[in-house]
Amino acid sequence: MADGNLQRLETGVLELGATEAVQRHISRKVVQPAPVTQRKLDFEHSRPRWLRECMAEATGVFFYVYPGIAATASFILNKADPAFGSLFQVGWAYAIGIAFAIITCAPTSGGHFNPAITICFWLWQGFPTRKVPYYIFSQIFGAFIAGLLLMGQYHVQISEFKATVQEAGLPLFSASGPAGILCAFPQPNQTNQGYLFMIEFFVDSFIGIVIWACLDPANPFVSPQSAPFTIGLAYAVMVWGFADITISTNLARDLGTRIVAAIFFGGGAFSNDNGYSWISILVNVPATIFATGYYELLMRDSLKVIGGGHAVHEHGDAGLRRHITRTGYVESEDGGGVVKSKSAGDY
Repeated sequence: MADGNLQRLETGVLELGATEAVQRHISRKVVQPAPVTQRKLDFEHSRPRWLRECMAEATGVFFYVYPGIAATASFILNKADPAFGSLFQVGWAYAIGIAFAIITCAPTSGGHFNPAITICFWLWQGFPTRKVPYYIFSQIFGAFIAGLLLMGQYHVQISEFKATVQEAGLPLFSASGPAGILCAFPQPNQTNQGYLFMIEFFVDSFIGIVIWACLDPANPFVSPQSAPFTIGLAYAVMVWGFADITISTNLARDLGTRIVAAIFFGGGAFSNDNGYSWISILVNVPATIFATGYYELLMRDSLKVIGGGHAVHEHGDAGLRRHITRTGYVESEDGGGVVKSKSAGDY
């Protein structure tokens, strides 16, 4: 028997698998994986970087949208039986889906999963302009595939539900109708477009500030391990608070699935309810720009980011020294980073 196989017979050794993730926290030995082959390295090197990033963005949005609309389908199609779903379940489906999306795909693409977030990274953080359209297309494509797959899996139930709704003379394009499984529609009494705009704007702003705070490397309260779940919970609390009065929260999520709704239920997915679809699709962008701008201009402390070693001054150490000299910031002697020395005006 080969030495490697003998090693795998040792009862104190953990086999390859999820145990690798906790290897540093345990004392038992984990079996070493097989050596990486040169063929594999050559293949990975030959893949275009943009393709990896685009597929990660599409996959991440799929992971986020797929469980959310599946929970919505279960909720709408089984309203007579509360055991099959509620808004609470829908909120958790989106929250955990977002966490899984970030955990799975963010290491490859940065984990934007929202055209508004991509635009904000371009606006505030120097994200390359040439990548913006690639990312946005990939995000919409991921949501489209999620909607398409859901329609295939729930085809029988949704077809029966559609027939029942049509026989009763009820609208297909409503929050509780078949198309409402895929994308947002306002309630029948919500006819004020300004009202719907403000709901979407402030919900998206709330989420945007939480996302930007989680991504701030100077924030001591959010670790890389907790950020996916914190961001997911920000979405969930907005679903729990405002889903009954209609929210979208993400251009890609809404547009991708709305295209699927238009394919299966007709163009009313875009034209119904006095053109509400454009509020649902587009408001997320200015709202997120507002939210991230609010954080960048009023809450961001870039000196803390530099002091923590997460960024550098645009003019290097010389530029940082000039800033410290001019503003009165000095480096802490106890290794605590860059702090402000008090002047007479501070007392």
